[in-house]
Amino acid sequence: MSAAVTGIEHWTQRGEVRLFLWEKFVATPEAARGTILFVHGSSMASQPTFDLQVPGRPELSVMDEFAREGYDCWCLDNEGYGRSSKHRDIPCDISNGADDILAAADHIAAARGAGPLLVYGISSGALKAALFAQRNPGRVKRLALDAFVWTGAGSPTLEERRRKLPAYMAAGNRRPIDRAFVHSIFTRDHPGTAEDAVVDAFADAILALDDSVPIGTYIDMCLHLPLVDPARIACPTIVMRGEYDGIAGMDDLLDFFRRLPNPDKQFAVMPGIAHASFQQKNHALVRHILAGFFAQPDPIYRGPPASH
Repeated sequence: MSAAVTGIEHWTQRGEVRLFLWEKFVATPEAARGTILFVHGSSMASQPTFDLQVPGRPELSVMDEFAREGYDCWCLDNEGYGRSSKHRDIPCDISNGADDILAAADHIAAARGAGPLLVYGISSGALKAALFAQRNPGRVKRLALDAFVWTGAGSPTLEERRRKLPAYMAAGNRRPIDRAFVHSIFTRDHPGTAEDAVVDAFADAILALDDSVPIGTYIDMCLHLPLVDPARIACPTIVMRGEYDGIAGMDDLLDFFRRLPNPDKQFAVMPGIAHASFQQKNHALVRHILAGFFAQPDPIYRGPPASH
């Protein structure tokens, strides 16, 4: 029988912005083998992405799966998404999202005494997570960047998105989302990588919280890349790319990877995966890669310091 997982909602304040955080663990969080913070992407809040609850399919909640492995798991809704504040008429860009992560990290440290975090971000959430790590050396123990994009070179998804951006921006600081849009996430790169029933459940969970989302991450990813300097990300890092993901070209990611200064780094190509990794048919493969990276022991021998 699977261990019972406890879920607790938290709230923290960043200026006038109220941020929702969700925590899941087995037994007590103080006994956890590490603390994971999951960061969502541009078009959906955190719980549908990381704690998707489908009857008879417990493995679809990555938070539950990692909680059962002994981790204290957290996610947050960035400003403008889900249960967090939506009252400011701003685009909620990548930088704003990185500020939200700092507020979440401060809350987790105060609530649980957690030190450096294990951080996973997907798509624009990966950009937010990377920018947080860049700005806050020492706050991230290990960093996982899934569906990441650096300069945008070789990205068919961003090329298509740039064509639609003027229409999105003309509508204001939020863009509408609906069931057809959620399904398009799973068909735009390579149809067949996800089960229809899972996509339907994912859409139900997303649309229960939002019928529109901020435009800022789309603007940043179309017009303002690169936003992150790999040379300034000091923590161990894994770059995870789905075989069929159209958000980032392989050469773009490899150039980013080469510039990461910490020798404790990995590049994983995930076969049969398109964009929304944890909702794919091969989601077990994604969790396996991430679990191995988060559980990797620190090296005992590091060798002499590099000469300059």
